[in-house]
Amino acid sequence: MPIAYWIIAGLLAFVYVYSGGMKLVRTQTQLKSVMPWVGQAPMVAVKTIGTLEVLGAIGLILPPLTGIHPWLSIAAATGLVLLQIGAIGLHLFRGESRQIGLNIVLFVLAAAAVWLAIP
Repeated sequence: MPIAYWIIAGLLAFVYVYSGGMKLVRTQTQLKSVMPWVGQAPMVAVKTIGTLEVLGAIGLILPPLTGIHPWLSIAAATGLVLLQIGAIGLHLFRGESRQIGLNIVLFVLAAAAVWLAIP
């Protein structure tokens, strides 16, 4: 894997472990102050998104690091691209177009990770 992949994957993994971890361990009330959309979403959906984020972060790092099924890093990065498409759509639907800047950056980084992970 090129060094650029490891830089991008490390950055994405950090962001998604943090964000996903917050969704997994905090209550709906605690999350609403940081993520207003959580107030209208069922907590099972929030916990599912958090789980997908953490698994995506693991999938970016572990397979290429161990050499076991390195194609899983492509699948993980693709999943994170799809996750960001959904997040951008949700924010636009809610009229929060000013909130999508980070989502666009994460989308671009995840798409770059897909491209860099392809042998």
